[in-house]
Amino acid sequence: MLKYRCLIVDHDDTVVNSTATVHYPCFVQYCAEYFPNYTCTLEHYFLKNFDPGVVAFFGKEVGMTQEQMMHEQTYWNEYVQHHIPKVYPGMRDILLRQKAEGGILCVISHSYRDNILRDYRENNLPEPDMIFGWECPPDKRKPNSWPLEQIMETYHLQPEEMLVLDDLKPGYDMARKVHVPFAAAGWANDIPEIESFMRNNCDLYFKRITELNQWLFSEEEKKQ
Repeated sequence: MLKYRCLIVDHDDTVVNSTATVHYPCFVQYCAEYFPNYTCTLEHYFLKNFDPGVVAFFGKEVGMTQEQMMHEQTYWNEYVQHHIPKVYPGMRDILLRQKAEGGILCVISHSYRDNILRDYRENNLPEPDMIFGWECPPDKRKPNSWPLEQIMETYHLQPEEMLVLDDLKPGYDMARKVHVPFAAAGWANDIPEIESFMRNNCDLYFKRITELNQWLFSEEEKKQ
């Protein structure tokens, strides 16, 4: 019997290594062309995506208008069509086992559904049962709890039957609203501010994917 009937994973920097290899390079390229007076390090980019989140970061710090954010979104989407992130070693085994043992696998992300499906296909990952991406209306994207509520309703799940795995605060905020257990994925970066918050506030914190694997399946293995 699985520890959680439903595993809900973020995409970027949780399943695939994308910020350092795709999203940040795209952001640097975009700013060089359209906001040449603005620069930031990869660490700062991680921190701002963590809190307050990408929309507030682009608007309040970079200085983008709503129209410019829409333009950046189009630019980013074109960029990611030609840059495919790699799955983190060990994540494929976890996702395959969740599905193979009859579990539900869902994705709640700020990437587009089509890009998520492409990354899963190109990395030979099992297709998720449900995906909630950036194509959702703004008021229904995480940190709004609407995606989790839809999963709970569709599969008749109680909060304790689910686990949200995410590397950023919006995922944590989303899970808290409906009392779903939350596990922080800590393998994408080594930024003290992010790790400190996640360790002190989340139900679970995993620095390595092997630790997550052991948590999800070790008790099940002992029963077999």
